[in-house]
Amino acid sequence: MFGAFAAILLGAPTLPAAAQTTTAALKDAGGKDVGSANLTQTPHGVLINVSVKGMPPGEHAFHVHAVGKCEAPFTSAGGHFNPTNKKHGMLAAEGYHAGDMPNLHIPQSGDLTVEVVNANITLEKGKPNSVYDADGSALVIHAGSDDYKTDPTGDAGGRIACGVIQ
Repeated sequence: MFGAFAAILLGAPTLPAAAQTTTAALKDAGGKDVGSANLTQTPHGVLINVSVKGMPPGEHAFHVHAVGKCEAPFTSAGGHFNPTNKKHGMLAAEGYHAGDMPNLHIPQSGDLTVEVVNANITLEKGKPNSVYDADGSALVIHAGSDDYKTDPTGDAGGRIACGVIQ
């Protein structure tokens, strides 16, 4: 009994707190459910597990956008999440938007499940780069691919799916 009590007093390891998680329901411009994303805070950023169905095959840009609003044609989601005022694109020498992420490669079936880590955002409210700023944030899938350099949008085309980060 004393040994267990001593271990507590001497700083025995404790169980980690549950990871902070949230979701985003992805819908197309017609309001049809096309997938979802589960977001989990990790020590190295946010793990985003996205699953889509019935999407057009091909390469599609995937970004965190600055406003948590998804009204078709999804311009309501604002530009890319960019709290540090960087240039767009992972190839930009000056750094890139916090919302910039790799393209999604959707197969002919139109269905895809993939995991992406975004090390430049957080789910922790009140922290720098939090997706929970005053107007929230959204996940957006674009019609075309991101060229990783054209500022400010990556020449990614229209927005074909959007989901507010809850």
